[in-house]
Amino acid sequence: MTEKRPLIQVNASFPGTEVAAETAAAMASASLVFKSTDSDYSSLLLEHAEQLFTFANKHRGSYSESIPDVQTYYNSTGYGDELLWAASWLYHATGDRSYFDFVTGKNGEDFAKWGTPTWFSWDNKLAGTQVLLSRVSFFGAKDISNSENLKKYRKSAEAVMCGLLPNSETATSSRTKNGLIWVTEWNCLQHSVASAFLAVLYSDYMLTSRTATLSCNGDSFGSSDLRKFAISQADYVLGKNPMKMSYLVGYGDTYPEYVHHRGASIPADATTGCKDGWKWLDSTEPNPNVAFGALVGGPFLNETYIDSRNNSMQGEPTTYNSAVIVALLSGLVTTSSVAQSFT
Repeated sequence: MTEKRPLIQVNASFPGTEVAAETAAAMASASLVFKSTDSDYSSLLLEHAEQLFTFANKHRGSYSESIPDVQTYYNSTGYGDELLWAASWLYHATGDRSYFDFVTGKNGEDFAKWGTPTWFSWDNKLAGTQVLLSRVSFFGAKDISNSENLKKYRKSAEAVMCGLLPNSETATSSRTKNGLIWVTEWNCLQHSVASAFLAVLYSDYMLTSRTATLSCNGDSFGSSDLRKFAISQADYVLGKNPMKMSYLVGYGDTYPEYVHHRGASIPADATTGCKDGWKWLDSTEPNPNVAFGALVGGPFLNETYIDSRNNSMQGEPTTYNSAVIVALLSGLVTTSSVAQSFT
């Protein structure tokens, strides 16, 4: 691309708590990944994570109010969940009690929405926060794990899990006839895959802590039930569905060929500017480049899929889809034992 790509930023005058806190969470979690192999880089990540969290918390305000142009596509419904998400990861990465106090104190009371199951997505981190803090409840020291508000996070996570299990009395009705979690018409797979990933994590927590059952309105379910649910979502995505199509591009014999993706639809040897792509968008030919590993938006509620490049509702891959499908599949192919402590 030869066009200019101007920088947009958030700052003290035009805050963006969601962006800063989400980046803090990403850096804090990444610091754990590199802790044993590159301690200098890990420390740098953690240093910036703490700086970003301080900024996000001190200068509270929604990025979609500071940058109105994003509202059409990625309008935020609030920043409280990102603050809790970031503080939870920082507690795991540092062991600093102040981050634990942040999520269990007034900020938890203001933003956690305890007891109300939500969908884990790019816009809402509450379910992920509840599962992450459940780790502390499962494996933390007694003076920490006995916190009443920490117990509320775990109870909320349990409510999320019970909603996902198809045989639970509190099972969500937000699913297709063949069992795919389906919440919204636009990019439905973000919720099904993210939900399956959280189920794998919670299943692993149960196994590692030797917690035999999860109670859902008096009915008992085991870690294997959560894993079975997660596998059902993964199988559906990879081709066990009425369309007999893999929604993961490049996997299987049949997958979307008209993905709504600039890099996939424009020939590699084409010379094009920012506004020259319309002829490829409207082309009737399949994409010249296969976007291997891209997870598209997925089927409609009636489990059909229209493979058209103009159908961005179903055919647009996203980074937040790719992240959770990698997480889900990694969770399903690796050991069920989890580290009880990061610090």
